[in-house]
Amino acid sequence: MTDPELMSIGAFAKLAGLTASALRFYDDADVLRPEQVDPLTGYRFYSESQLGRASQLRRLREIGMPLPDIARFFTVSAQDAARLIDDQVAKVAAEAIGVQRTAAALKASLGEGACLNLCVLPGPVLATAVDQVLATTVRDAEVPVLGGVRVEADPDAISLTTTDRYRLATRTLVPSRPSAASWAGTLAGDDLQATTSRLRRTPQVMLEAGERTLGFRMVDGAVMHCRLLTEVFPDYRFLIGSLPAATHRVTVDKHQILKALEQQAPEKVGLRVAGGRPTVLLPGSTVDLDGTATGPDLTLWFELTTLYPALSHALGSDLMVDLRGPDQPATIRSANDGDLTTLVMPCRDPAP
Repeated sequence: MTDPELMSIGAFAKLAGLTASALRFYDDADVLRPEQVDPLTGYRFYSESQLGRASQLRRLREIGMPLPDIARFFTVSAQDAARLIDDQVAKVAAEAIGVQRTAAALKASLGEGACLNLCVLPGPVLATAVDQVLATTVRDAEVPVLGGVRVEADPDAISLTTTDRYRLATRTLVPSRPSAASWAGTLAGDDLQATTSRLRRTPQVMLEAGERTLGFRMVDGAVMHCRLLTEVFPDYRFLIGSLPAATHRVTVDKHQILKALEQQAPEKVGLRVAGGRPTVLLPGSTVDLDGTATGPDLTLWFELTTLYPALSHALGSDLMVDLRGPDQPATIRSANDGDLTTLVMPCRDPAP
């Protein structure tokens, strides 16, 4: 029986300033476990005493600390925890200096109807989210909605979802000003892509839903409109709900696996789980990844054109990959100021 003093994941997420998806990610990553899990429904429940840890976790992610260091932060002494923070700040500061130098060099090279107000989002954050999900769209004359972006808003979050049949990406954002009402619609991907340059240059943008368009009102009053598609968007919630349980979980560093793929750029990429360790299989070579893996030995293959975009657009440096076998989608997840989840279909083993 659930303790009446505990909070649902949604209520706890609101108080902690995190999304429910991020809390599920941190549970799976073993850095913030719920106080109780209903054995029948799987619903997670949290206590008020966990808000302090959740707040620390959110701030640690805000300064870019990777998950392994966050896990250590919560187990070491206060002195060692402070040292981890200092080390991360020094790393970020060094990166900022590099950016400032590059920016200075670049500067030197330059020479001399009625609508429903939904929510307010940071323009640059929204533009980045659009870029991330548009990589999972496709131009298909027979199914034009596959080139669209499903936008769903509720008072606590706004999500952008896309699919090209072989991949599915969902990006969730937390509005800086909550949505006044729930709303859903599918935007023309080309129209949305055309707004990104302008979105990046406005600190805040108001989303205004009309009968045929979704408007993006900038701080200077300018409005850019995206057409609403009339075709029915695929029932991605049913797809996700129908997935079997993951049999393997792989946690890896995003930059290491991207570097391995970029050095060779093979047509197909293998991901092997053996002895609790993940390995990338490339033509004539293997790359042992820094990370962990659960489950029995398994090897899956992916098209580079399918896998690489899913990895490269992931947020932060930590990736969690859930595997279900060679004929089921793999789930690639990351969490950092929102969340991005992508489903990627494996392909056939290229071996003769």
